[in-house]
Amino acid sequence: MAKVLMCKANISEGRRKEVLESVAAAVRAVPGVTLADWSGDPDHNRAVYTLLGPPDAVLAGAKALTETAIESIDMTEHDGEHPRMGAVDVVPFIPLREVDTEEAVEVARSFGKWLGGRGVPVYYYEDAATRPERQSLPKIRKGQYEALREKLEDPAWAPDEGPAEFNATAGATVTGARFPLVAFNVNLRTEDLAIAQTIARAVRHINGGYRYVRGMGFALEDKGMVQVSMNLVNYEKTPIHRVLETIRSEAARYGVQIAGTELIGSVPLGALEEVVRFYLQTHDFAADQVVETSLIG
Repeated sequence: MAKVLMCKANISEGRRKEVLESVAAAVRAVPGVTLADWSGDPDHNRAVYTLLGPPDAVLAGAKALTETAIESIDMTEHDGEHPRMGAVDVVPFIPLREVDTEEAVEVARSFGKWLGGRGVPVYYYEDAATRPERQSLPKIRKGQYEALREKLEDPAWAPDEGPAEFNATAGATVTGARFPLVAFNVNLRTEDLAIAQTIARAVRHINGGYRYVRGMGFALEDKGMVQVSMNLVNYEKTPIHRVLETIRSEAARYGVQIAGTELIGSVPLGALEEVVRFYLQTHDFAADQVVETSLIG
């Protein structure tokens, strides 16, 4: 079986369609890589691109994406709801098939050296982290772009690659290797941001919620709603349905209903197995019962 590595690159642009499409075109022009999915969010002012293919091709695709994004995005003019530190904010590499974590880390480090050589400060996280305090993306990104200049002056936060100098237009990039997380958002039928923020605190690990959930509350002003925006960093240990039902219960305390949910980017089929088992009560359902899985080589 052929090797398959995934990259889910996050860039700090979700509003200018011409930029988003030019980034997608840059990836598609790279031989051997598949752009499986991409989507931009104007409220978050952020886009996520999912690249699939052999490690070398995915690395080349990530470089092409990064070059185009950095040429098009000026962080001095950026605003948006989502936490961010750079034009190309985070570039994780995820082993899928016949690729182990060690090889994914090698690809991430190769990408980091390349980008650092272009004058962008780079930090390694998760399985590629060079020290324990850098494993967590939120810890690295604390203070966001606005605090980056001061952070780079602190020797404790010298980048793993690239200069310890503030790059005003590009900011800094975080890259590494990790388990395939699920980016999952829940929209609530209220304009009260405090409710979304309270619910986010109830479900996220940092405040005593689920061990594998990171979350924040955001206002969706164009929709007249608020959102609990989350990363489920291990869907096997904290499944989607459990988090959704907790949010439904917490929202009911305020007389608020769920308006809908969003899955951002590609989702592992395994993450949906538990959703089917829970909501259809088919407790022994397995992904290989899906007809299309038998067509995947």
